[in-house]
Amino acid sequence: MAFFSKLFKKEDKSVLGLDIGSSSLKVVQLRKDHGQAVLETYGELALAPYSGGEVGQATSLSAEQITESLKDLLREAKVTTKNCGVSIPFSRSLLTLVELPYRTDPKEQKTVIELEARKYIPVPTSEVQLDWFIVPETEPKSDDKENTETGKIQVLLVAVHNDELALLQKVISGAGLTASFYEIEIFSTIRAVVEDSVKPVMVLDIGASSTKTYVIEHGVVALSHAISTGSQDITRAISVSGNVSIAQAEALKKKEGLGDAGTLGSPELVFSRIFSEARRVLIQYETEHKKSISTIVLTGGGGVTKDLGTYAKGIFSIDVRIADPFAKTEAPAFMRTVLEGIGPEFAVAVGLALRKLEGE
Repeated sequence: MAFFSKLFKKEDKSVLGLDIGSSSLKVVQLRKDHGQAVLETYGELALAPYSGGEVGQATSLSAEQITESLKDLLREAKVTTKNCGVSIPFSRSLLTLVELPYRTDPKEQKTVIELEARKYIPVPTSEVQLDWFIVPETEPKSDDKENTETGKIQVLLVAVHNDELALLQKVISGAGLTASFYEIEIFSTIRAVVEDSVKPVMVLDIGASSTKTYVIEHGVVALSHAISTGSQDITRAISVSGNVSIAQAEALKKKEGLGDAGTLGSPELVFSRIFSEARRVLIQYETEHKKSISTIVLTGGGGVTKDLGTYAKGIFSIDVRIADPFAKTEAPAFMRTVLEGIGPEFAVAVGLALRKLEGE
């Protein structure tokens, strides 16, 4: 399955966001016009058929197979630029929030972080690309202890294995593209779907093979957690209960969703497992940090399931919304309904393109 939309012909200063997921490729091409991000084209292409599988299934392809599928997608979506930003799968990266000694000298602080990072990364640091973010204090302090040598800071450690980057670079080069940055998908999603908020926001990214759960506070990842159940499990449940193929079940998931329990009752059981685990994470965060999560944002391929937002509100009893990353772009009014419907699947690609558009 693939769908594409070419909206504009202008090519100048166009940028591309490329999301290489476990079940599909997604691209979004933007350009800037009078300070606004203008949507030029977008497209999605299922990967499983390239390995003999069906639409909706997660798959593991070689670099050569991914390159072949990417070339097909770029051609069919009529992408006109070679300048892109590329996603790194959450499952192929390490994010961990740690408390480390504070140093007033930036060079000393850098040394402390690099030395301490070795304790949390399960492979030699020479085998990964390491980055980090010092989490800003959000609560006022009663004294200046945090500014002393004995104080502590919170640091978000980010590591990506060199092998993963090498695979992505091979794919990008083989497809004739030029990537100026590679970004872990969680950060792309945040840029596309999370507005600045004083209170913490939870994002549920329901991918094909797994669900990523993370809490965002003041634009920073305060917590991340992976759930082994994903949207392909929902598709399988529909396939079994309805005695239909995986491809037919994938189409039914988007068309019928949770609106007809008599026909598609099984998806609710799978979503129940996902939401139950997410709720446990939510309660754990609120208990440990003594803060309430204000909103849950549903994104990823599973987020396009019809009536999912209504069902989720009943589970969590707080504000739940479906991600609409295309809201941050200019597009023809007649496209809005379509873009809102497919938005959750394109959050990462939109986030990448937005970063590229702003000069990274």
